[in-house]
Amino acid sequence: MSKKVGLIVPHDYKLLTIAAILEVFETANKLSKGDKYFEIMIFQSSEQINEERLFGYEVKAIEVSSQVLDLILIPAFTTDNMSEMISKNKNFIPWLKKQHQSGAELASFCTGAFLFAASGLLNEKLATTHVDACSAFTKAFPLVKLKAEETLTADGSLYTSGGSTSTFHLLILLVQKYCGNEIAVQIAKIFSIDLNR
Repeated sequence: MSKKVGLIVPHDYKLLTIAAILEVFETANKLSKGDKYFEIMIFQSSEQINEERLFGYEVKAIEVSSQVLDLILIPAFTTDNMSEMISKNKNFIPWLKKQHQSGAELASFCTGAFLFAASGLLNEKLATTHVDACSAFTKAFPLVKLKAEETLTADGSLYTSGGSTSTFHLLILLVQKYCGNEIAVQIAKIFSIDLNR
């Protein structure tokens, strides 16, 4: 049975992260010999939505969707002004909390950890983010156990990755969890990712 995966597309998202996420999960689906591993859904706040489809997927509004997800993915951001970014994307915060309370796992990539941490879900949890953003992150979220040197963190059902290529290492970890080791190894070969990291 497919896992329901929600990819949020917030204000100031980084397209590179979105593309990496979709490429890896769509490739895993193509490698499936039966049902797809992932049912991928795109989510935005209702005030953002101006297209019915994004990246080939129907866009769902967080305010009206009653869909309970298995996994939610938070992309990196293009801006350095994280307080402004969080303010623009504040509508996602109660939705992320509600989804987590309903059993969804959450994963952020690079500076996506800022929006993740703004939800309070990372308090007293391990996390990482882009190395250049670590100082600002620690000041903004002193209750989060930031591990600046880590490629990725996994703390219960909460995951974060560091900058740039660390995105792929977290994606491989998630593929391994949901699809098994064989598919993870195939994905690592296709995308030339070092599994040892």
